[in-house]
Formats: sequence, structure tokens, C-alpha cells
Amino acid sequence: MSLVTTPLVCSSRVRALRRSLANVRVLHVIHGEHYAGAERVQDLLAGQLPLLGFDVGLACVKPGRFLDALESREAPVYEVPMAGRTDLRAAARLASIVRRHEYRLLHTHTPRTAMVGSIASAMTGVPMIHHVHSPASRDSTHLLRNGINALVERASLCRASALIAVSQSLGRRIHHLARPDRLIAVVPNGVPRRPARRPRHPEETSWTLGTVALFRPRKGIEVLLESLAQLRTQGLPVRLRAVGGFETAEYERHVVRYAGELGVSDAVDWIGFTRNVDAELHRMDLFVLPSLFGEGLPMVVLEAMAAGVPVVATEVEGIPEAVRDGVEGLLATPGEAASLSRAVGRIVRGEVSWTQLHAAAIQRHAQLYSDDTMAAGVAEVYRQVLGSRT
Repeated sequence: MSLVTTPLVCSSRVRALRRSLANVRVLHVIHGEHYAGAERVQDLLAGQLPLLGFDVGLACVKPGRFLDALESREAPVYEVPMAGRTDLRAAARLASIVRRHEYRLLHTHTPRTAMVGSIASAMTGVPMIHHVHSPASRDSTHLLRNGINALVERASLCRASALIAVSQSLGRRIHHLARPDRLIAVVPNGVPRRPARRPRHPEETSWTLGTVALFRPRKGIEVLLESLAQLRTQGLPVRLRAVGGFETAEYERHVVRYAGELGVSDAVDWIGFTRNVDAELHRMDLFVLPSLFGEGLPMVVLEAMAAGVPVVATEVEGIPEAVRDGVEGLLATPGEAASLSRAVGRIVRGEVSWTQLHAAAIQRHAQLYSDDTMAAGVAEVYRQVLGSRT
């Protein structure tokens, strides 16, 4: 077993295989219910991988918002809906798609898709790669569900030829899922380069804090609201722009009610889901991600860095690998509103230079976290897997 950080070193056999292959077909098996960070990865890979010799198809086991938000419209999409978590009929449908359209690799992204993907892999003999976006055992506040997901993931990966982790910390976490002969590759998430937001004018006094998420308990929005209340009590001119939908209507009602209890309802703009995240980032002075746990390497953090929006985030999983404290942004303790408000306050008061954070974030994204770098890393894993079977 080996833990590899891309770029991977290619053997002469793999290089020869690379030259001989054209348009290898890869079927990504995804949820499709929402369009959040992992789905953004899948969308970007569908657009980038054909440039590297791999045509991508997308099989959705929970067709939903992903189909409407998908930007890579040239990728064929197959609906293989599962009636429930244990509905394995989707595996037979996947196997049929693989055979009919001559897919040579299966690429799964969640415990559920790993379950049906591993069965389809066994039925067709097509190798499977599994992408770990976040730790299954820490995906939500439901401990029983987390435990079941972790067990399903572990049992389903007995056939996986390779595992892809989105951060070094996650790569270390998933060693227990690997056979001794299985490749574990660290391929950091990446997002496209984009125009940076304008620099702040020295005479500007108000500050817009922004966050982008599929809001659910582990994202820590309640902690951010508490921090907002603390900052306003201190007399700092801050507002919050919250972009994204809620996991459930019940949770949305709870959060909106909590904002009222804290007395900050008039200081929060609930934007809802949008496809134009770039435009929203340009309206933010600081990007704040108060996650409590369960992150791999959040795409929204990378998008903020690409746009030159300094980041204040919590020290969970892969976030400190992308955002160095005091360089591209500031880090806070998960679950502690005082720590989060203290970090934001240091920038608002000018104790930490917004301009320097802005420039450093743009530079670090360009060097390490672009979408073409991510796609190149994934393509190299594909070549390693195909090369090992020749």
C-alpha cells in the first residue's frame, strides 16, 4: 500500500499505454440529489478529462438538482435511481450501461455509489476507482448513519483498484480501507481560474461576510450566526451573505428562527442556491466557513481563494492544507463562536492586512488548486490502473 501525492511518476509501460489510448470511457457513479462540493468536482472532471483522453459519463442514483446545474452538457447522463439505500437493482442497470457503451473504468464517489459500483465491477470485470471526498464516519451528526455508511464503504471497496483522497489528512484516514496492493493517491480538489474581485478601497467601512454551502448541521452555520452577533455587539459594521440551500426545510426553519433569537435577522441575507457562485464571491469581503467536522478539501474555499476573497475557516480535515493561518486567511477553532469572531475581527480592524491575504490567496490557488491540475491527477490514476492490467 502506498500513499501518493500527484503528480504521479509514470513508468515506461504507463507512458506507452498513454500514447496508445484514445478516448477511454469512464463512468462516474454519483448521487445527483444536490449540487454541492463533491458534485462540483464531478462536473469539472466531466469537462476536463476529455482533454486528457478520457470521456466521462455520469450515472445518477438519486437524480435531482445536479441534472439541472450540470455545466458539462456534453457528458452523457444516465438515471439509475435507487428506491432506497439497499436497492441493489441499480447495480445490474450500471453493468448493462457499462457493457452497452463500452466503459472501461468505473469511478464512484460515495459509500452508496461504491456499493452498487463494486457489484457492477464484479459483474463486468471493469476496474473501479473510488473518490473519497470526506470521511464517511464523520459525514453528519447522525452517528448510526455514519457508522453504517462507513461499514458499507469499507465492505464495498474490496474490489477497488485505487482510492483517491482529496487531501493529505483524508489520505491518512483511509489507509485502513486499502489492500496492500492498492494505490492511494492524493489528488487535491481544484477549481477554474477566474477574475479576482476588486481590491477593497481604503475608505470602505462596511464589511460583507459570506458563506456558501449546502446548509446542514455539520456546516456550523449556527456558530457563524453567533459570531456575527458578537461582532455586531462589538460595534463592527458586518453583515452576512449566506449562499446555498438547506438540506431540509425543517433545518432551514430552525436556523432562521435562531438568527431571530440572536437578534441578527436584519443583518443576514439568505440568498439560496445559485449557479453563479462567482458573482456572489465578488460581493463578499471575507469568506467564512465555520464547519464543525466532515470536510475533505472544500471546493468553496478554493473558489474563494481563486477569486481573491480572504478566507476565515475552521481547522478541520484538509482546510489547513489549503489555507495557511495568517497567509491566505485565518483559522479558527471548530464550534467556538468566540474564536471565529476573533479571527474575523482581526481582519476587519486591520490587524491583519486584507490586501496581503487577497494576493496570497490568488497565488496559492494558481499554484496548487486549479481544475486542470485536479483533472491531470485523476487522469494519472486512471492510467496507473489501466497500466497495471496490461
